Amino acid sequence: MKENIRVGLVGLGRMGTMYAQHLAFAVPDAELAALATRRVHIARDLARQCDVAAIYTDPCQLFQQESLDAVVIATPTATHKDFIMAAARAGKHIFCEKPIALTLEETDEALQAVREAGVVLQVGFMRRCDAGYAAAKQQIADGVIGEPVMYKGIGRDPVPPPLDYARPEISGGLLLDLGSHDFDLARWLMGSEVSRVCTEAGTLVFPDLKTIGDIDNAVVNLRFENGSIGNIDVSRNAVYGYDIRTEILGAEGCLQIGYLRHTPLVVMTRTRGVSHDTVPFFLERFSPAYKEQIRLFIRAICEGTAPLADGHDARKALEIGLAAIRSYKTGQPVELAEV
Repeated sequence: MKENIRVGLVGLGRMGTMYAQHLAFAVPDAELAALATRRVHIARDLARQCDVAAIYTDPCQLFQQESLDAVVIATPTATHKDFIMAAARAGKHIFCEKPIALTLEETDEALQAVREAGVVLQVGFMRRCDAGYAAAKQQIADGVIGEPVMYKGIGRDPVPPPLDYARPEISGGLLLDLGSHDFDLARWLMGSEVSRVCTEAGTLVFPDLKTIGDIDNAVVNLRFENGSIGNIDVSRNAVYGYDIRTEILGAEGCLQIGYLRHTPLVVMTRTRGVSHDTVPFFLERFSPAYKEQIRLFIRAICEGTAPLADGHDARKALEIGLAAIRSYKTGQPVELAEV
């Protein structure tokens, strides 16, 4: 194995710029070796900061560089499938932001290319890497709250994204773009796949979103295969600030992860009362998670370990999102088997 994993980064928007900083300065065993973007002026500035010599305007040229071991894809969702397939065929290990495609058919195409190439694919469900969520997962595994029976997720952005990004054909819209994190967390934390969804949603605050076919508020009820239940609400109008909270009710207790002063994990049980695991302030706490998921990606390459969230996880989250969209549009519950 080489001393460092040489990584090419595709896309230099907000996410790509953050990943560049992590790869260049914060992730052991990783070397940021190339950038690809149409915004050359941004690439040049970032290349100087991160000591990167190679800049490409065509991602496919970057993928073909034999000196690279892996790529990070941080481009708009609609481009993910093609870039994953091109990178896989070039033999590159892949980290890609979620979702990896907007349809199950395209997702399956991408995953087939990854399987045939035998490369690592990790998907950006960074909340799994957050200290609060990771602690909750461990508490559940340790049986602290007993068998999980009910999931509650809240995902609310303070403002909607620009209309060009919000278009469902570009980002997947509210339920795929914002909701996919909670869809992933629900199945991960509850330890069961979702079997049925029922959605109520609408464009209630921002009429401009309606003109592009999107919504700004939604509530998704879940039924899991093991009989447990859940509820997720997602919104674009949390005017009081970014609001991400999760609660898992078990047969013997409850876990709460989210914004409670400086406490992202609260454990409440009959025997232990209420205990707090203190980590940094909520608005800062996903920054370490983004860094950690890239570190785990590099470790998966170096050590042959399974990525924390892979293509199967991406497909399952997409299934839930597509079912939620169909339920909203039809006004009927949707079985995941029908998607």
